[in-house]
Amino acid sequence: MTDYHFERVARTPQSESWRVETDAAAIGRVDLHFTDAKAYGTLVVHSSLPEAEIEALISEIDARLVSTADEYREDFVVTVWRGEEFGTFSEDDDDAFEDDEAAASGT
Repeated sequence: MTDYHFERVARTPQSESWRVETDAAAIGRVDLHFTDAKAYGTLVVHSSLPEAEIEALISEIDARLVSTADEYREDFVVTVWRGEEFGTFSEDDDDAFEDDEAAASGT
């Protein structure tokens, strides 16, 4: 079984964002949103992750992040996106986009 690590990126009273990593690399991100009875998640993972590993990761997210955040919930609904990381952008760091663009074009 893969050992997953979760690093919180952001938190509000009703939501959290987590970076998902293994010992080898970052593999994705999960955004969680909590309501009175349900928890909703958007899981974005690297395109190389097989379906069985995604299902195992969802179980880990449920056990370690969702169930510990709220004692009662009726359901955990997850939407999964598979792809590759393009970059992280911020208005405070205009150079980040240029660095990502150069890396993508090979210059």
